[in-house]
Amino acid sequence: MKNPCILVIEDEAAIRKLLFITLQSSGYNCLLAATGSEGKIMAAAQQPDLVLLDLGLPDGDGQALLRGLREWYAKPVIVVSARSSEHDIVTALDNGANDYLVKPFRTGELLARIRSALRQAVNEQNTPVKIFGNLTVDLTTRTVKKNGEAVKLTSTEYALLALFVKNEGRVLTHAFILREVWGPGYVEHTEYPRVFVGQLRKKIEDDPNRPKLILTESGVGYRFSEG
Repeated sequence: MKNPCILVIEDEAAIRKLLFITLQSSGYNCLLAATGSEGKIMAAAQQPDLVLLDLGLPDGDGQALLRGLREWYAKPVIVVSARSSEHDIVTALDNGANDYLVKPFRTGELLARIRSALRQAVNEQNTPVKIFGNLTVDLTTRTVKKNGEAVKLTSTEYALLALFVKNEGRVLTHAFILREVWGPGYVEHTEYPRVFVGQLRKKIEDDPNRPKLILTESGVGYRFSEG
């Protein structure tokens, strides 16, 4: 199997060099782009397995580039940006980013996020049966088991769990969850995810008060972990 290819779209030369060394030493092939237009061309021509995207680009805003990429590029995109406001993070996730990392970042955390995003992409292609510790979710038969015993979920609880499982490792914003599970007309009902996540945790977590599967990303949404 060939090593995954990662495209870095970053205008700061020092950070591009750091990312290139880090990625190459970790077994990834690495492509570098200093502008958004250059990155868009390289993404189309090379079809990398993952994109690391800075938002502060010299030839346009990275959010616009992200929206443009998501019109045709289905593989993972991780935003790596100095912008740390909740608004910027939520906007990037709503625009289709799989994850968001604030500069300055720890290289170990970046590599872990990359592994998670690549693993999720492979799992989506390979198998409809997902196993997270003692929890098994079969997306084909729509069945859920914990410790081998069937877990009874309402249709909404299952839809929410399936959304989390299909997006394992990815931060899902409240707005995204509401659109996908309840529909576009419910994006203002921010209490829905909180209530149904609470119900779901009671059924699938070993300790609902200390969840290990459905993790809260404060002010943003939720992330479904590996367990």
